[in-house]
Amino acid sequence: MNLLLKKPDVWGAFASGLCLVHCVATPLLFVLPTCIGDCESVAPVWWKQFDYIFLVISFLAVFQSTRTTGSTFIKFGMWFSWMSLVGLLVNEKFEVVHLPETFVFIASISLVVLHLYNRKFCKCKTDNCCSVNG
Repeated sequence: MNLLLKKPDVWGAFASGLCLVHCVATPLLFVLPTCIGDCESVAPVWWKQFDYIFLVISFLAVFQSTRTTGSTFIKFGMWFSWMSLVGLLVNEKFEVVHLPETFVFIASISLVVLHLYNRKFCKCKTDNCCSVNG
């Protein structure tokens, strides 16, 4: 946990990237070889639980990153991307509205990009930091 607090952008990018790999791998590992039709039920329960693990890790990373960044845009972008990802995953679980899987990929990729950008450019060491530029 201490490592997450010291390098939240690294962990956030890592968790979001793993989430993306998880979302892409699910159909390839479980759906394509075994089913036609309702394929979501084919993936094992333990595999589906990874969604929640990634959300918790990414929440902690976004929380810590937004506390230390100097950019209002990054703060808004990270929280918007994280909340979008949560909403999309909840929608996917309960099948409220049929949406393409691409939206989950976009939310996950945006979190990765925002964490990497924040790690590189938005750490305030002086008064002239990312908050002035972004």
